[in-house]
Amino acid sequence: MSDRVYIFDTTLRDGEQSPGCSMTVPEKLKMARKLVELGADILEAGFPIASEGDFQAVDAVSREFPWAQVAALARCCTLDVERAAKSLEHAKRPRIHTFIATSPIHLKYKLKKTQQQVLDEAVAAVELARTHVDDVEFSAEDGARTEPDFLEKISKAVVAAGARTVNIPDTVGYSTPKEYGALIGQIATALGDCAIVSVHCHDDLGLAVANSLAAIEAGARQIECTINGIGERAGNCSLEEIVMILKTRADSYPYHTGIHTEHLFSASELLTSIITFGPQPNKAIVGRNAFAHEAGIHQDGYLKEKTTYEIIDPRTVGVPEGRLVLGKHSGRHALNERAQRAGFDLSKQELDELYHRFTAVADHRKKGLMDEEIVRLILEGRKAQAVAAD
Repeated sequence: MSDRVYIFDTTLRDGEQSPGCSMTVPEKLKMARKLVELGADILEAGFPIASEGDFQAVDAVSREFPWAQVAALARCCTLDVERAAKSLEHAKRPRIHTFIATSPIHLKYKLKKTQQQVLDEAVAAVELARTHVDDVEFSAEDGARTEPDFLEKISKAVVAAGARTVNIPDTVGYSTPKEYGALIGQIATALGDCAIVSVHCHDDLGLAVANSLAAIEAGARQIECTINGIGERAGNCSLEEIVMILKTRADSYPYHTGIHTEHLFSASELLTSIITFGPQPNKAIVGRNAFAHEAGIHQDGYLKEKTTYEIIDPRTVGVPEGRLVLGKHSGRHALNERAQRAGFDLSKQELDELYHRFTAVADHRKKGLMDEEIVRLILEGRKAQAVAAD
């Protein structure tokens, strides 16, 4: 089996449909440009039947980036599939992504249909989609809570009908890595080389990335994910996290993607500027504190050798460099480094005195001190020494 993992970016679809993340067509185009630059394999640009804006977005992305593989979402019904096909008319590499729920709870309460009805509708939708495009993906919504034997049966049926990719989503973020890996392994074995197995994991229990990793090990070769992990409820598998795990820990996960990781941070920043919020400061890879160090022990090690406390070179993801935050936990080594950077060569006594003034300020009045505040403390200390000498 190939070790190439395809990145299916759904920032513009699943990500965009979550609260606070709606985007206009021009905004989607701006984000799509960055995703193309990033190297995402497939861009899911919208759900055309949902709104005129989504239809226009899929059409606009298809026109603007003719070399990109663009996907449009559709439920397993004629109206949805036809609308998706229409939105993709100008795409050179179109994909129709059609889905239907398959879990007992969705069949009983949402669809009120039997397994056979769902299977028949899935096959019919895939067959219809194939009359419009060569590349069809089928998703078994709530696949992680679907009976494995039925999931295998419907997966084989849609592949026989023409689907090239079968997606098994953990739609509600309920699964665990061991459980999900076993399920994906069963479907991957059942389909063999006939189709790519894809996964789409939500983060309701904080396991979206872990479940996606387990799926890759079990045979999945497409990961559906978003920038900053945005998406319904607690969000989706974070694109930057899954990509950097594969890159950083290739010894444990010998798989690779086509992502140009040096664009990850700027992609995160662009998305933040478009929607109403950014990632939390401690967000892995792209958070404001991801490459920041405040504790004195950490700063000392970092200044001696960066790899003592940084497992990723910040430049790899587009961050110019790590940064030392001077707060009450900082030590003399970092404080002296900041003073030298500002042009001051301090004696041991000066450094000791500066350190005590610095910690007093940091402990009582500040969360952290800026460079100009450090300079002010140095100058005040030297002025005090001069007065004392007189």
